[in-house]
Amino acid sequence: MEYAEAYGTRVPKVGLGTWQLTGETCYEAVSTALDLGYRHIDTAQLYENESEVGRAIADSDVDREDVFLTTKVAPGNARYDDVLESTEGSLDRLDTEYVDLLLLHWPNPLVSVGDTMAAMDRLVEEGAVENVGVSNFPRVLLDRARDAADADVVTNQVQFHPYKPQRGMLGHCQEEGLFLTAYSPLARGEALDDPDVRRLAEAYDKTPAQVVLRWATQHRDVVVIPKSASEAHLEQNLALFDFKLTRSEIDELTKPSLLKSSAAMLGGVLSEFRS
Repeated sequence: MEYAEAYGTRVPKVGLGTWQLTGETCYEAVSTALDLGYRHIDTAQLYENESEVGRAIADSDVDREDVFLTTKVAPGNARYDDVLESTEGSLDRLDTEYVDLLLLHWPNPLVSVGDTMAAMDRLVEEGAVENVGVSNFPRVLLDRARDAADADVVTNQVQFHPYKPQRGMLGHCQEEGLFLTAYSPLARGEALDDPDVRRLAEAYDKTPAQVVLRWATQHRDVVVIPKSASEAHLEQNLALFDFKLTRSEIDELTKPSLLKSSAAMLGGVLSEFRS
């Protein structure tokens, strides 16, 4: 396993994302992932699966302190008191005394980010949260959150894949010492049919998903959280670190021009907000 670091916090570069995993499917996926060696699990209040994630961690043979557990505050809970109350609810559902990382899922234009970060600072002081961060924040709001918080903001979780390489955001995170957490790192499966991905998968005797995830993890300070409920895919997604793409191959796979139309992108943004 490779790791990313920010302000003394060390996190596995491959984690399990749980968006759209619910009920027993979620429980089994997290349980299987932990058995396979995953030590980084990502959930959110909006996913409505914190109870299943917590139960899987509690039932596993892995010690809680060995799991890097992230959850996210829903944007509707961004106000100071709501952050405190909703996080208490998350901890109850997750059956844990603390989370390793708490993010604000999306900016809330009706709430000062200073109020949100003040509540997160209090949670850090109380020991309920080890680290804080944000998700889906543009640079100006990321910097505003960092300025408002006493605790170090360790990450911005954003969509990141070969068709959306986020060069500006990644460069800013790298310069400022944050790690970037990549959700939808397979471009919701679209990158798997890319002819260059398939060519490299054959050349390296890897799956297309492994090639795309390796593209992401070879970027400095990038963490990926692909979602899967398949044991075979979970195992493959973790087996990334016995090969390396060349610089030219990374450049070949980086294709921001293949992003969908503006309407399609807006639909994706709205679906993520609902998530």
